Amino acid sequence: MNKYKKLIISLIADAVGLVSYLFPGVAELSDVIWAPVAAWLMTKLYKGPAGKVGAIIAFAEEILPNTDIIPSFTLMWIYTYVLKKEKDVPK
Repeated sequence: MNKYKKLIISLIADAVGLVSYLFPGVAELSDVIWAPVAAWLMTKLYKGPAGKVGAIIAFAEEILPNTDIIPSFTLMWIYTYVLKKEKDVPK
């Protein structure tokens, strides 16, 4: 997948995690549903050990209270394509 498509998906995933704050009282329930979905999505977007660690972090960030503000997907994209400088491999 193109690295810019991953960036857009990452931004959307982080936004979905924040949407729960718009509905008081619903945030806890939506986090219980979103946390495993976020972890699964992280493993699909970012392969290998980094993706697995990212999935654990994304799950914890979504399930723990008051941590939804952390953009775990976007931080993973920055780690993968800016810090690690992974090349975009076409398929």
